[in-house]
Amino acid sequence: METVALEINGVQREVQVEPRTLLVELIRDHLGLTGTKVGCDTSQCGACTIHLDGAAVRSCQTSLAQAAGKKITTIEGLHPKGEHPLQKAWIVEQVPQCGYCQSGQIMQAAALLAKNPNPTDEEIVAAMTGNICRCATYLRIKRAIKRAVREVSS
Repeated sequence: METVALEINGVQREVQVEPRTLLVELIRDHLGLTGTKVGCDTSQCGACTIHLDGAAVRSCQTSLAQAAGKKITTIEGLHPKGEHPLQKAWIVEQVPQCGYCQSGQIMQAAALLAKNPNPTDEEIVAAMTGNICRCATYLRIKRAIKRAVREVSS
């Protein structure tokens, strides 16, 4: 075991973990932040998407060593009250069905909008490719992203 210092959702934390611990394990099992989901465990589905210094990454394939010194943001840290424009748009557009992939979808979309505040349909599709939704709510996801863009720009 080793003590690791990390900044997660704006809070400095120290945790005792094995050096090979994956970020998703730390987030869920050690810190109890269960909004980040484990889907495929192979970086293919996107359910575990978080931000490292604002970039969307798959936490199921990210080691603590790769996260060292970076700001980690999970769905719980996207907005302190869950009122990020994307979170609100997700509700208005009734995106979730089973809901399992939604935190990863929202985190991927938030990274897109941070880089490109007014993406085209094609840019949205390209950025969201790789985040799988078993319920196939892709059209609602795209509508929610576009709604968030409108809300922020108005």
